[in-house]
Amino acid sequence: MTKPALGPVGALLPVSFTELPPIDLQREAVRRLERAGYGAAWTNEVIGGKDALVQLAVLLAETERMVFGTGIANIWARHPQTMHGAATVLAQAFPGRLVLGLGVGYPEQAASAGLEFGKPLATMRDYYGRMTAESRPPAPDVRYPRIIAANGPKMLALAAEIADGALPAWQPPTFTAQARAALGPDKLLVVGLPVTDDVAVQVREHLDAGADHVELTLPIGTDFATGIDQLVELAPAVLG
Repeated sequence: MTKPALGPVGALLPVSFTELPPIDLQREAVRRLERAGYGAAWTNEVIGGKDALVQLAVLLAETERMVFGTGIANIWARHPQTMHGAATVLAQAFPGRLVLGLGVGYPEQAASAGLEFGKPLATMRDYYGRMTAESRPPAPDVRYPRIIAANGPKMLALAAEIADGALPAWQPPTFTAQARAALGPDKLLVVGLPVTDDVAVQVREHLDAGADHVELTLPIGTDFATGIDQLVELAPAVLG
């Protein structure tokens, strides 16, 4: 799998669990982030309130070159074959501009979907394997990167074994170095990083430790418009 043209730094769209920003505001936001020089924009997902892949379909169409990723697409939100089928349509429509980050989430998320959480490693292995099971009609024969949220050594080892890469979040540069060693030189390593006063220094530390791409994350509950302003203002420091 060829690594997508993510560039070194991207931004997670501001996350709120109480309200969703109007779609026109989201469209303008990603246009601004693209103009500011970010290589990618990422989005979260909540079961029932927001479908991340539908959201990305709208935002991909609004931009020219920016890569979009899910950080993460929740495996409890849709059947594995449906997840794969939706991703292949996006990958076919926007070649080289989609990264599908997958996460096992939390027991309460599984319960909200009427499903059994089980053991996280076995659950993720089973889900990932069933994504490409035979379906009628078959999903488009299109490749796209699938990476697994991995904040611990066991999930990281699973990502190294079965996926195209990993997405650890809010971990120190030492973990990024461990992740690179586990994944090897060729797989995609995306690192989620909270925005702090010394974020530009931290971005460089993670890139030096082996990250391919750093995803900047504002505090949960940050006002959407204000958060986009912050990310645009940060661009010269973190992209320089």
